[in-house]
Amino acid sequence: MSEISPLIKRSLVDQALDQLRLRITEGVWTVGQRLPTEPELSAELGISRNTVREAMRVLAFSGLIEIRQGDGSYLRAVIDPLDTLKALSRCSLEQARETRHILEVEAIGLAAIRRTDEDLIELRKALNVSGDHYHGDLDSYIACDLVFHRRLVDAAHNPTLSELYRYFSSVIGAQLRQTLSVTPRRQEVFDLHIQLLDAVEQRDPERAKALTRQLINEP
Repeated sequence: MSEISPLIKRSLVDQALDQLRLRITEGVWTVGQRLPTEPELSAELGISRNTVREAMRVLAFSGLIEIRQGDGSYLRAVIDPLDTLKALSRCSLEQARETRHILEVEAIGLAAIRRTDEDLIELRKALNVSGDHYHGDLDSYIACDLVFHRRLVDAAHNPTLSELYRYFSSVIGAQLRQTLSVTPRRQEVFDLHIQLLDAVEQRDPERAKALTRQLINEP
């Protein structure tokens, strides 16, 4: 009996997840809204509070809800970020490049206008770390390069752009890993990063956008 119970429990959690996700996609709750309490959901769904609690933990892990201790649970998103990541992971290199042009170029153009002195300090730190790894281990360099680019996008001070770029950065990392594993890393490509930071520092959005396009088009 003890071997069967976990299977039953997981099945009930899955059913609870289906019902909760259905309410989210149908717009029963809006983003930012406080959700019903565990006892209320338990009564509504006809399941135990423990099952509701487990389902809510799964939703919190996937980024759909935020659980605030002592306050309750709040809807954070209406689309499962994990599903988004799965869809992004299936895009081709060319599709990834096109998306970077649409998202990253414009974001960095805004960064050149809106950046603060604090942004510049963090950008210089990130670029220095990236430079230290440029000719070293590929995965370490890619991780450092993504930090630099994320901070560039963050300097646009648009939380929506930052959130989108964080999801998409995993695709960019895969693209870099695929291309740089067969293409030698050239110093002139890294130097473009230095020029890009200079354009952002000088508040030159058109130059920053042109350099970003050049970087994206590099193999």
